[in-house]
Amino acid sequence: MQERMHHLDETIGLRKLVVYRDVVLSEGGETLARPLRRASAAAVIRNPWAGTGPSADLSAEQARVGPVLARLLTDRLIASLGGADEIEAFGKAALVGAAGEVEHAGALIHTPYFGNLVREFLAGESVICFADTRAEAGETLTVPLWHKTRASTRSHYQTVSARVPDAPRADEIVVIAGASTGARPHPRIGDRATDPVVTAETLEVVPS
Repeated sequence: MQERMHHLDETIGLRKLVVYRDVVLSEGGETLARPLRRASAAAVIRNPWAGTGPSADLSAEQARVGPVLARLLTDRLIASLGGADEIEAFGKAALVGAAGEVEHAGALIHTPYFGNLVREFLAGESVICFADTRAEAGETLTVPLWHKTRASTRSHYQTVSARVPDAPRADEIVVIAGASTGARPHPRIGDRATDPVVTAETLEVVPS
């Protein structure tokens, strides 16, 4: 394992991996029938496009770095949450340091070399919801999650938070994958499959 991680560090500029996990046992004064486990896994890497201009082609590094990140992060989510079959919701995110472009963050997560593999490794089908932005070291990012096979299932709309105290540095990118083993505690706001038809015309009073 150490030899493999050394090779990855040389290959993609990996500086550290950070995993957070929480377990919700009760909500609203009631114990949950099944504990809700949520986790985020973050990889801090050197920005492969640092110092390049806005016309730089990003595709080669997307194909080289994306699959490595997908495997690193999903392996840790699976280990933290008890297996891919336990995971019901997922999301992805990226933070780029001040010397990079927001497009650099997006380039590592909005690509089949990352997203398609995260979906495959976590046994999902849905498009993966996301967040990406520029940030200073230590900023917290809220990562949105939704159901991994039924994206419109409202009960699984939730978030996890991710923070790396010393990243991203100016020339770094933090790439994050998040997941949950279930819905929000006590979900009861309905779903698109059971919602009534609501339009301006169906409402008796439409606010002006």
